[in-house]
Amino acid sequence: MEFNIAVLPGDGIGPEVTSEGTKLLEAIGSRFGHQFRFQVGAIGGNAIDSTGSALPDDTLEIAKESDAVLLGAVGGPKWDDPRAKVRPEDGLLGIRKELRLFANLRPVKVIPQLMGASPLKPAILEGVDFIVIRELTGGLYFGKPKRRWKTKSGKRRGSDAMAYTEEEIVRVLRVGVELARGRRKHLTSVDKANVLESSRLWREIAQEMALEYPDVTVEHMLVDTAAMQLVRAPSRFDVLVTENTFGDILTDEAAVLTGSMGILSSASLAGTPLPGHPAFGLYEPIHGSAPDIAGQGIANPIATILSVALLLRFSLGLDEEASAVERAVTQALADGYRCADIGTEGEDLIGTLEMGKVIRSLL
Repeated sequence: MEFNIAVLPGDGIGPEVTSEGTKLLEAIGSRFGHQFRFQVGAIGGNAIDSTGSALPDDTLEIAKESDAVLLGAVGGPKWDDPRAKVRPEDGLLGIRKELRLFANLRPVKVIPQLMGASPLKPAILEGVDFIVIRELTGGLYFGKPKRRWKTKSGKRRGSDAMAYTEEEIVRVLRVGVELARGRRKHLTSVDKANVLESSRLWREIAQEMALEYPDVTVEHMLVDTAAMQLVRAPSRFDVLVTENTFGDILTDEAAVLTGSMGILSSASLAGTPLPGHPAFGLYEPIHGSAPDIAGQGIANPIATILSVALLLRFSLGLDEEASAVERAVTQALADGYRCADIGTEGEDLIGTLEMGKVIRSLL
């Protein structure tokens, strides 16, 4: 089979880790008889420097013509001026909107060999394996009106609107419940229905959808309770689904469970992935551009490699190949290979290129 993959390396360590992602796809192609064609586009800070735009038109065209998008990271101190009219993050928000990527999936699975890297006790981490689904194109980040102004007395004020339509809520909840059907059949819908009107609408629709899926247990949880349970009893969760802002915060909290953001993948989907019906998506590590270590060859590529596994499974429908990647990562860690972010004092550490090579050899 032949597939077109858009590769957007971005800034910081983005080019280093996406390179390992494409090498892995080539290795998968050799083993399973697929051909991957890569088209590279600029996004973020480097795109601003070269074109003045964080998301050039030709990059968007490359993405739209692909079967899936592999993204590195955007941003860095060079472009952090709050007065700047164009920022690297505009490219990320822009491509999500243009490609209609409404559901962000972040798997959180604690690998036994890495329990020591987490600040939580091993007893709490035992059996942790869940997915957080964050609504990605609505809520506070996109709501209107969004403005700043001065009052008559000269005091500054700011306002953002948290707004959701029924359609936006239904489609992301459906992704959640369908994924839960293929896992442990438990969905936790997270809201703030005791305070927010948009959350009351969210809960009402979640209750209605639960009637369509009697094989899935649907529970409703306030976001503050969910934040507490993530560090108190994280193994209770299977699939969590929530709105944009809550999801942004909860997924970063959940990252602490694994001990490092360097091993956490993500998928942003434009549809519900079903058996035999892949969904277009953008795949990226959640660790960001890490400008402090860029160019040193020490960035952990595992988050990108696991993002490639998600790409294979959700957008290309290649579940066997995805599982092969995940097994190779698990084996590499079981064999004691470590990058700096997940290593401990006295261990022999390897760099970006070496870790990528080890994982490819274990496919």
